[in-house]
Amino acid sequence: MPDRASAPGALSALPVGRLLTPWGWWLATRTVLLLMVLGVLHVGLDVTSDVKVIYQGWAAVLRTGTFPLDDVTWQYPPLAALVIIAPSWLPWSYFASFLALLGICDAAAMGLLTRAARRGGATAGLWLWAAAVPLLGPTVYTRFDLAVTVLAMAALVFLSRRPRVAGVLIGLGTMIKVWPVVLLIAARRLRVLAGAAVSALVVAFGFAVFTVGAYSFMGFQGSRGIEVESVPAVPCYFASLLFGWPGRTQMHYGSLEFLGPGVPVLAALMPLLTLAGLGWLLWWRRRARGRFLAADAGLTALLLFTVTSRVLSPQYLIWLLGIAALCLCSPRTTQRTVALLLVPATVLTLLEFPLFFGELAKVTWWGALLVTARNGLLVAATVVSCRRLAAGR
Repeated sequence: MPDRASAPGALSALPVGRLLTPWGWWLATRTVLLLMVLGVLHVGLDVTSDVKVIYQGWAAVLRTGTFPLDDVTWQYPPLAALVIIAPSWLPWSYFASFLALLGICDAAAMGLLTRAARRGGATAGLWLWAAAVPLLGPTVYTRFDLAVTVLAMAALVFLSRRPRVAGVLIGLGTMIKVWPVVLLIAARRLRVLAGAAVSALVVAFGFAVFTVGAYSFMGFQGSRGIEVESVPAVPCYFASLLFGWPGRTQMHYGSLEFLGPGVPVLAALMPLLTLAGLGWLLWWRRRARGRFLAADAGLTALLLFTVTSRVLSPQYLIWLLGIAALCLCSPRTTQRTVALLLVPATVLTLLEFPLFFGELAKVTWWGALLVTARNGLLVAATVVSCRRLAAGR
């Protein structure tokens, strides 16, 4: 009869035992996620058209060396073109290749977290990535945000030991989707800033010289409204439901936005709040010196960027979960409560898109309450994150 000491080993040898590990859970949840994406499991709206129609159409244009000059839905820095074109280089269909590349990025994120957990001594980050990311539903594998998230995560992992590499990764990520630039707040050495600046400038110069219209996207932002899932959309819902505000929801610049009286003022206010958040971060950074975890600072900066944006798409939660998972790989993190708040925020994001997105479009009470609850959690997470980062505990 086996003794008790052998029981854990016996359990881990069983399929169920393997499932009860972060990697086993990751494999199981990603299988379910792929079934959602492929339509075997139906979860609200079909969200695969972005890949099958929009991304594939962009890829056909980009292969000619020209960016989508007249398409206002193209709103990304030039290196995003490489991510969009890459599936075309694989031997399968564009959709299958896109899924394969994102699966590789997802696995790479788990690999980075495994490395960080071995160094930091905590596995909670692995569990957060394995278990919380699929709560976002099929959106995870039908947007290209996993690619830029894994670059940002790698930058934070390499920040202390290979600062130049970290800087290059931040620069490349910034030239794909802008937001990784906020991670520079965690830089302790000028080599990080230099690496980011040089890599971004090289990419910017290369696309300016060898392609057409790489920076046309910069002209597509000025007259944006307020995206219906963003934090500033909350007052629009209640102004409409309670006071008969005459604004409307409309597809605008590739997303569903509020348009109407007062929206331009609200839209102009949000960048000012972003600047205020940046000012606070610089004030904190001056006082903190080197007494903080890079991932903690990165998560706070990213939350401030997210809640003060005019746009808050579902895939933004992928960014937040990636950086939060890195925080949890260290027992010294100040952001445990923040990471926990992101889990129900992710579930509510799945409810508002794609499950009940029609309620948001029609500006119903159910839609308003969903958005308010999700955004309330993100604002609360931001406040807690700032306080914990400033206090260092």
